Amino acid sequence: MLSLRSISKSFHDGESELQVLRGIDMHLGPGESIALLGASGNGKSTLLQIAAGLESPDSGEVLIMGLSLAMQSEREIAMLRRRHLGFVFQQFNLLPGLDVRDNLLFQRRLNRLPPDDPWIEEISSVLGLGPLLGRPVEVLSSGQQQRVAIARALAHRPQVLFADEPTGNLHDTLSRQVMDLMVKLVADSNCSLLLVTHNREMASYADRQLMLEEGHLHELA
Repeated sequence: MLSLRSISKSFHDGESELQVLRGIDMHLGPGESIALLGASGNGKSTLLQIAAGLESPDSGEVLIMGLSLAMQSEREIAMLRRRHLGFVFQQFNLLPGLDVRDNLLFQRRLNRLPPDDPWIEEISSVLGLGPLLGRPVEVLSSGQQQRVAIARALAHRPQVLFADEPTGNLHDTLSRQVMDLMVKLVADSNCSLLLVTHNREMASYADRQLMLEEGHLHELA
């Protein structure tokens, strides 16, 4: 579903160079979940951005659904992201001025999918969004907004879900609840999940935990 081959990435600051990724290999299979752990600023989010085609590596290859991103045009990559990938970020990135229902259906409308679908009913039910569908997202609590963000990311049934510190703004109890719900819905849709977190407890919800240290990945037992 998602494969990274010999991914390297450096950043330049004047005359200095910081190499954050050094020949990274990783494979994420259908329905599998992987958590990327590591200290703040060590390249976890950069690796996720490269895996999602939002940033280019210095060297190496990214394949999504068997397609090499290096062989795709910008338009083709954008279409791939729109149709087959989902994103949940720490800052939620909801659309102000729209209610919960319109935020939830936004990605489906971009893909010309019908608004009425049993899957929409399921994710709304699992995430407890039914009573909130007509409310503006601005008036929701942080936990409610994060649940809307998860629902929107999964509404079009993506093949791969990318989640970058999705519970970073939530307290511990709410973080556990949100992770429980997200992992359940990912399993229900047979979606693959790549999760970036600095929190080992949140990482434990994934099938595998990988630690990024000094540009290299190693698997935790």
